[in-house]
Amino acid sequence: MTGTMKMPYSPNSLSQTGAEVRISHLGKSFGERPVLTDFELNISPGEFIAIVGHSGCGKSTLLRLICGLEDPSEGSIELNGRPVREQISEARIMFQDNRLLPWRRVLENVGIGQRGNWEPAALEALEQVGLGARAHDWPAVLSGGQRQRVALARALVSHPKLLLLDEPLGALDALTRLDMQRLIEDVWIRQGFTAILVTHDVTEAVMLADRVIVMENGVARLVRRIDRPRPRVRGDNYLSAIEAEILSRLLSRP
Repeated sequence: MTGTMKMPYSPNSLSQTGAEVRISHLGKSFGERPVLTDFELNISPGEFIAIVGHSGCGKSTLLRLICGLEDPSEGSIELNGRPVREQISEARIMFQDNRLLPWRRVLENVGIGQRGNWEPAALEALEQVGLGARAHDWPAVLSGGQRQRVALARALVSHPKLLLLDEPLGALDALTRLDMQRLIEDVWIRQGFTAILVTHDVTEAVMLADRVIVMENGVARLVRRIDRPRPRVRGDNYLSAIEAEILSRLLSRP
């Protein structure tokens, strides 16, 4: 389930289900403190975007604005041509904290917020992340990586057109993190949603994204396209050069 895909993905097939995101002159302030300033970004349907930057540069705020959890101070965000004015049903967000309810079993955690006969869809989502056999376990008996898989299944159960990933792998050990990276790429390729990943791990960004955006002080200072088919190979000279360029930009900040 989490192994490397054997064939490169098809951008045309992804674009059929993913959401288009258009961000224009976006600004956000908390009191007198500006967090985002005149931020511009257009994301094609099915595209995978990674955003890197120092803590406090506005990355997580941007995700909250895109999914309607915060209101912008200025500018606009459109999802498939419609303004984002409140929390949107087409988008799901996954956090570093898995936010599972310990008093509900795994399947029930995946089905939170679903209506009608939700159990088959929740079980299918668990199968997609390799945890179908753990549906009736309690979250407490799962490892940290398994709990994040459950959180991913919960995000996928409604078949979102846009998946926002706010440092979802930051608390995992190195090997589990690599496994989760492969899993996220796998389900993205198969389901075709648009993905926006916030991460401090530049290697992770370069391995997963079609474009990497470096944010500084609430604006996009560098946008780097990754022209490599999948599956990508760690240690590839082209990818290593892009990683070095991005790190140099981050480290050169005054």
